[in-house]
Amino acid sequence: MISVLVKLREYSPQASPTEKVIIKYILEDPKKVTKMTVYTLSEMTFSSPASIIRMCKKIGFSGFKEFIKALIYELAMRSNQQEEHISDISKQDTIEDIVNKVTYRNIISLEDSKNIIDIDTLGKCLNLLKNSKSICLFGIGSSLNVAKDAQQKFMRLNKNCKLNEDWHLQLLTARNMSNNDIGIIISYSGQTIEMIECAKAMKENYVKIISITKYGLSPIVELSDYNLFVAAHESTFRSGAMSSRISQLNIIDILYTCFANTEYEKSLELIAKTHIRKDK
Repeated sequence: MISVLVKLREYSPQASPTEKVIIKYILEDPKKVTKMTVYTLSEMTFSSPASIIRMCKKIGFSGFKEFIKALIYELAMRSNQQEEHISDISKQDTIEDIVNKVTYRNIISLEDSKNIIDIDTLGKCLNLLKNSKSICLFGIGSSLNVAKDAQQKFMRLNKNCKLNEDWHLQLLTARNMSNNDIGIIISYSGQTIEMIECAKAMKENYVKIISITKYGLSPIVELSDYNLFVAAHESTFRSGAMSSRISQLNIIDILYTCFANTEYEKSLELIAKTHIRKDK
């Protein structure tokens, strides 16, 4: 099921001024909007029915009716309890409040990310990974930690997987790749300058690129062949990249598990073989 509210939030930064007003109005009271016609909504947002319909199509719906139908379904599925717990962190919060808010924020981010996963795209990414000579991973900052997790997982399945912590070395890797390799770029914003440079280098070598970014258009999304989108509900302390990191790790877990499942028995053997036992 397509998540309407996630798509609206993630599309908002690149929306036109008119669309931003429409999105803001919908997000402030989505339940109220479900009872409106396109003409009523256009009056309330000082826009036109055509502008609203165009916006609906831009975020993946055939029109306003399908948009409203999906919105009604999503609101019915959302828990009031969860919504209360993802309110932002405040100075007055107790430790228990923070535990609840951070946890529920991560839960909602995972749920929203699940709702914007394109299964067909995921299947195509899986085929690319299976048929590639090697997987080259790209990411800096908190995304580098996600890339490290991916490297560790795929190497346990004896899949050649490359990752450098220094972005200059990542750029050299991109320039030396061939079309038998596959690149995975991890960047929540999709606008990280260093990752854009790596993507451009890979395109020059006709390398297929999979990106893991937030939903919406961005330079990395446009340069990539396949896009796996994630959602996040970041708190006041956004610099910690908390729920976005959890969402990205979840995508890696999904890719790894799907990859392992294609050769189930062999994967079990490799996982057992690569298990590092620790002395008690």
